[in-house]
Amino acid sequence: MKAARRIRLGVDFHTFDGIFQGSRSHLLGIYRAAIAQAPDIDFVFFLARPDALLGAYPEFAQPHVQLVTMPHRPGPWRLTWQLPFLQRRHRLDFLHVQYRLPLLPAGACLVTLHDVLFETHPQYFGKLFVKMASWSARHAVRRARITFTVSEYSRAEIARQYHIDADRVVLTTNAVDRDRFHPRAASPALQPAELATLARFGLRSGGFICMLGRLEPRKNHATLVRAYAQLDGNPPMLAIIGQRDFAYDEVFALIEQLGLGVRVRILEDVDDDALPVLLRHAALMAYPSQAEGFGMPVLEALASGVAVVTSDTTSLPEVAGNAAWLVPPDDVPALAAALGTALSESAVARSARLARGFAQAARFNWNTAAANLLLAVRAEWDHPRER
Repeated sequence: MKAARRIRLGVDFHTFDGIFQGSRSHLLGIYRAAIAQAPDIDFVFFLARPDALLGAYPEFAQPHVQLVTMPHRPGPWRLTWQLPFLQRRHRLDFLHVQYRLPLLPAGACLVTLHDVLFETHPQYFGKLFVKMASWSARHAVRRARITFTVSEYSRAEIARQYHIDADRVVLTTNAVDRDRFHPRAASPALQPAELATLARFGLRSGGFICMLGRLEPRKNHATLVRAYAQLDGNPPMLAIIGQRDFAYDEVFALIEQLGLGVRVRILEDVDDDALPVLLRHAALMAYPSQAEGFGMPVLEALASGVAVVTSDTTSLPEVAGNAAWLVPPDDVPALAAALGTALSESAVARSARLARGFAQAARFNWNTAAANLLLAVRAEWDHPRER
């Protein structure tokens, strides 16, 4: 009988081969926890660099885990040929993918839609991308055995956009890797390696405002720069950490126009090891994004013991809770006021805010997300829904 044999769950893990981004962090976090929770399930991960994964995360060396080399190929090739072939070859019961299903899957698929911002905020994406993403998301929700997402906001929007019950979308929230994101030591002198990292970027501990996010209009860097220019006195410098996704020059031109070249620095070459160091040594993290499906930098900053100013829209209030200053993303004076208040908070207020931040970050954890994923997979295995 089917119930007597082990579930074989395959995962398209190609994002591990790229830069540290939301979907990569999500898969690593949820499956590191799922492997520990489900020794009765056989996991099969497809990626180009299995050795690199094993070297960084020993959890993937467990007996019930198989790593399969899947050479890097463009998305259409991966979805049309690679994944269906691997799905059939490895006799998978389920194949878990992100955003897009294989065009001709060789079995049951699960999908995680991290967001549907291309539906709700199409002005921040190219027209062709919006059409393709909308079609593939509708196809995924219609054909996948299970749809997962990372926030209540995204769950509600998926249900609204695609006319399904929200109960059909399983919540598997993001969380923080506490080995990477944690508060800085009480005495920075005890952390020479971290001080060397700060020096490499011309920064000093507690002496800068940090902004994390790809350089693109949706992240709203320009509004942050305008708000920063309104700060009184001699505020800490502003360090914007992110890479350009495409030809985006607005923020560079604005910095020059406002004469902020000495006080505002854009860092496009911060590696994965340096990023958590810079974040926990910031005086403040500003994240005035126009729209997010989750907003990982907010949670990472809270776990790092850093004050946060972020937007009051989409998923960001859900992630920030009562531990951050929330402002409308287009309100420059309100953003400037929030930055000034955060920079001048008293020691007592800072201590209370830190406690709220740690408590809020603790509400999101990978064990709960993995348990939700596994519960849904087992339920679908035992009682598959008719499609």
